Amino acid sequence: MASYVLLLKDYEDNDSVIYRFGPNEKVMGKIKLNKSTRQFSELEELPDENIPSKFYFDRAAQRLAVCLVREGGVFPEKTAFES
Repeated sequence: MASYVLLLKDYEDNDSVIYRFGPNEKVMGKIKLNKSTRQFSELEELPDENIPSKFYFDRAAQRLAVCLVREGGVFPEKTAFES
């Protein structure tokens, strides 16, 4: 099964970065990454209860972990998780 999660950056400073995430721009939750502790938190769940927010949150976190570790802490304005 293929999966796609769109991530759009809302905010970034030296301590954290916040992205909106979801299957498309109309259905999005919010995820925050604390850069120093490397902890993720879900600020807002996806607004559609028929779409599993945890599924999208987990993949959004995976993509942000790649940005933090492999891509040297560079967080683009728009990115995606695809598999």
